[in-house]
Amino acid sequence: MKQLKFVSRETSTYMFEQYDVIVVGAGHAGCEAAHAAATMGSKVLLITMNLQTIAQMSCNPAMGGVAKGQIVREIDALGGISGIVSDETMIQFRMLNRSKGPAMWSPRCQSDRMEFAINWRDKLEKNHNVSFWQEMVTGLLIENNRVTGVKTSLGLDIKAKSVVLTNGTFLNGKIHIGEKNFGGGRTGESAAYGITEQLVTLGFESGRMKTGTPPRVDSRTVNYEAMEEQLGDENPEKFSYTNTPTLGKQNSCWISYTNLGVHDELRKGFDKSPMFNGRIQGLGPRYCPSVEDKINRFADKDSHQIFLEPEGRTTIEMYVNGFSTSLPEDVQYAALKKIPGFENIKMLRPGYAIEYDFFPPTQLKLTLETHLIENLFFAGQINGTTGYEEAGAQGLMAGINAHRKCKELDGFILKRDEAYIGVLIDDLVNKGTDEPYRMFTSRAEFRTILRQDNADVRLTKKGNDIGLASDLRLGNVNKKIENSEKLYKVLSETKVIPDEINGFLEKNNSANIREKATFYSLLKRPELSIENLKPANDTYYKIISEYSKDELEQTEIKIKYEKYIEKELLLAEKLTKFDDLKINPDFDYENLKSISIEARQKLKKIKPITLGQASRISGVSPADISVIMLHLGR
Repeated sequence: MKQLKFVSRETSTYMFEQYDVIVVGAGHAGCEAAHAAATMGSKVLLITMNLQTIAQMSCNPAMGGVAKGQIVREIDALGGISGIVSDETMIQFRMLNRSKGPAMWSPRCQSDRMEFAINWRDKLEKNHNVSFWQEMVTGLLIENNRVTGVKTSLGLDIKAKSVVLTNGTFLNGKIHIGEKNFGGGRTGESAAYGITEQLVTLGFESGRMKTGTPPRVDSRTVNYEAMEEQLGDENPEKFSYTNTPTLGKQNSCWISYTNLGVHDELRKGFDKSPMFNGRIQGLGPRYCPSVEDKINRFADKDSHQIFLEPEGRTTIEMYVNGFSTSLPEDVQYAALKKIPGFENIKMLRPGYAIEYDFFPPTQLKLTLETHLIENLFFAGQINGTTGYEEAGAQGLMAGINAHRKCKELDGFILKRDEAYIGVLIDDLVNKGTDEPYRMFTSRAEFRTILRQDNADVRLTKKGNDIGLASDLRLGNVNKKIENSEKLYKVLSETKVIPDEINGFLEKNNSANIREKATFYSLLKRPELSIENLKPANDTYYKIISEYSKDELEQTEIKIKYEKYIEKELLLAEKLTKFDDLKINPDFDYENLKSISIEARQKLKKIKPITLGQASRISGVSPADISVIMLHLGR
């Protein structure tokens, strides 16, 4: 680990070497931010309250999932690390939604929690531009509305050109278990104090959110015969487009269900529930509710699904996914024992809820820099999001832009038709959120072109241009594009006669051909695929045997969904045309008396940089946009 440099105490405080970027917090957002800025050439100081919990998986030991898997692949395509670490530490892989179209396919892996954190720390330590410091940051150094560093609990002033705050659930964090509550950012770790109070005095708006985690149980006390086994994919894939190892032996997950007996036990603790008796003020995640919230909101349901997930290959600890709770520990335990397979269960630690401060993200620019304080960036749960993947994506973008701001370069922004990351940040900045934000495929209007399989094609050139994705990565992507285009052309031109293919078509319940047909036209049929056509014809088999799995998949998707992709590209071009029309951030909206008061207030607060961004702000109508266009001379 790189050592910090101290100089004389005569200056009234310890002085560190001059940093370009200080990253506060070493969760998923902080790790990606530190790695990105350092890889691009900035001197980075990563400050955390505990060096032993870098990249900790505080909640479930998994990466990816619906829409989230797309984000991990985008992080990887840009040159981030989350996908590589996930590949190197996964113990199970599943591609979700395979029965649906490719726009819905979403990679997910079960991770070894301890190996994940160790692997991340190792990669950061090997980056010589990253230094580390263990201490609580209690405030920011501000001069002329510009951040110049941070203050620590030991009274140290550490200088930097920019600061990225990735505090997770630690800002004034409070943990709730039944009627008990105490300060903490995570179980066994103290909360962080001072930053919220300072930011509020500077004019920032803050709020409270809550999230939760389920109990962990001893795998040796589980009756697996009473549960359904959930296996990984037979041929597991990967997140990273680099040469990471392919997963071999996989660990199983297990499925069980709650029942009316479980629900009755849980209801016995409702009077002591901090969620129901008002002790928790913050709003929790809508799409990941606690088990008590589920049985309260969905009282007509007799059962809810429970996933039992291993925390790693070498530990007895298991995660009870679907049983997040803040009820008293004795109530949790009694209810758990009534779940099939859990009759003799031993609980290792109870579930809990945690409340924490966040800052509505409408106070940010699209670069994740704050409007009020220059060179100050927010990323992760401080912006009201939930999930490792959403945090990692924001950290990556904040790290990139903190580095570029130090070097006096333009901000790096992804549009909604370029990446799920672009959708995420655009939603946060323009619409804000009053509950923990989670990404879904339904949030992306261009999801047919924002697939998990083509993230490298969409983004690696951009990552390479800014100095994050390597030349080797870009070379591999260019080869993939070139080969996919070549294969598409060959399949479009190579024809097969009826006598050579009709027997195969009949066996596969596909209509015979009456004259020569191209393999391209055959692959348009939903019942045929690039893989199952292999035994159909020797010429075809010889053609496709020269290409990689990724190249075959890209080509097949293009052939089968060509018209849909073309239609979506045209729609994206139409809907994003206003994104090229720039607006001065200091534009005087107050003098536009013909637009609504709400529009004026929102536009003044968010300060959109393009007409497209202005059009996506909640409360700004098409009529308001027309008025602004007139004043811009359009």
